[in-house]
Amino acid sequence: MLETYEQLKTLVASVEEDIRKAAGGNRAAGTRVRKQMQDVKNTAQDLRKKILENRETEGG
Repeated sequence: MLETYEQLKTLVASVEEDIRKAAGGNRAAGTRVRKQMQDVKNTAQDLRKKILENRETEGG
């Protein structure tokens, strides 16, 4: 679970430069940001599932 969280933090941090470029009008950077945000979404969903699984196995 912690490994997935660390992966999520890394993904979010890695998109910063492209977000700034996209905000400046760089269309290619905008495309990269959209793809990276999909990866963030998928990783966040994976983390969410792991938290639920952990809660169920602990009986909580």
